[in-house]
Amino acid sequence: MFFVVIFILYFSIFQTCLSDEINLYTTRHYEADYEIYKKFQNKTGIKVNVVSGKSKPLEKRIIEEGKKCKGDLFFLADAGRLYSAEKKGLFQKIKSSSLIKNIPSHLRNDYWYGITKRARIVFYNPEHVNLEKIKNLNYEDLGDKEWKNSIAIRQSNNVYNQSLVASLIHNLGEKRTSEWLENFVKNFYKVPSGNDRAQILAVAAGEAKLAIANTYYYALMLSGKKGKSQQDAAKKVKPLFPNKKNRGAHINISGIGVLKHSPNKINAIRFLKFLVSEEAQTHLSQNSFEYPVVENINIPQILESISIGFKEDKLTPVEIYGKLQTKSFNLMLEKKWN
Repeated sequence: MFFVVIFILYFSIFQTCLSDEINLYTTRHYEADYEIYKKFQNKTGIKVNVVSGKSKPLEKRIIEEGKKCKGDLFFLADAGRLYSAEKKGLFQKIKSSSLIKNIPSHLRNDYWYGITKRARIVFYNPEHVNLEKIKNLNYEDLGDKEWKNSIAIRQSNNVYNQSLVASLIHNLGEKRTSEWLENFVKNFYKVPSGNDRAQILAVAAGEAKLAIANTYYYALMLSGKKGKSQQDAAKKVKPLFPNKKNRGAHINISGIGVLKHSPNKINAIRFLKFLVSEEAQTHLSQNSFEYPVVENINIPQILESISIGFKEDKLTPVEIYGKLQTKSFNLMLEKKWN
């Protein structure tokens, strides 16, 4: 009987190790992602089972399932969300020389790795704003009185905005950021609402002078994938990368970590490595218009054309956004950013 139990246990472990699948939990909803999962499956024979949803419900599910969780990987859009999952013990440490070599240190830690980048920058309409006036603009300048009732931006509950403010706290200090927020909210052209594309549309229509949005939304609009009316509107608007004379423009990531109780850890790490291959990085950039995390990857012409003058903030580790996100959100609410 003892030998039967040992055999069953061994066979169960052996089957788990040889399982030709991974279970991916993701908050991303891009068609390009599903295409790259298919490429991985065709290349390796490892099936990618996808569970998609919003970050908090997925996080809650993983926690509640505990050791019974069949998830192998958790893919999240925003460094703050990755940090949150890490601090709740959802990830295990993964050390890989190839991942460390390919992904810059400010875009990863021992628990998760950045897969794509996006810059959160300023957009303006040259019919209403003179480039010479703003060409050396810093995020810090957006609190100046000259921009009163002029800036379009999303609500404070938007995680991208929370990460932007977290980066300011890190670089400027809490006191100075608090003072900046006091003035910045006075410059909103209306009560914040809508998504990033709505902010760009407001600038195109001349309703606002400046908008804060992620680069990939603008590129999607220019590509025509969001319809001709949004494409025409985007053509009226130009991008501006702030802080080019100092630390560089704020960037955020989509990143992925291996879950603590991953039943297919070897396959999960193989998938991670595939995502930073030239093939995967090129595909994601060409289709989602995000920036690759790996250097010397060809980006689509639309993204290249809008990236002139792009200096990335490489001094701020993106995990800082997670460490300071609660503080940044509380400050935003304190200063009446709804």
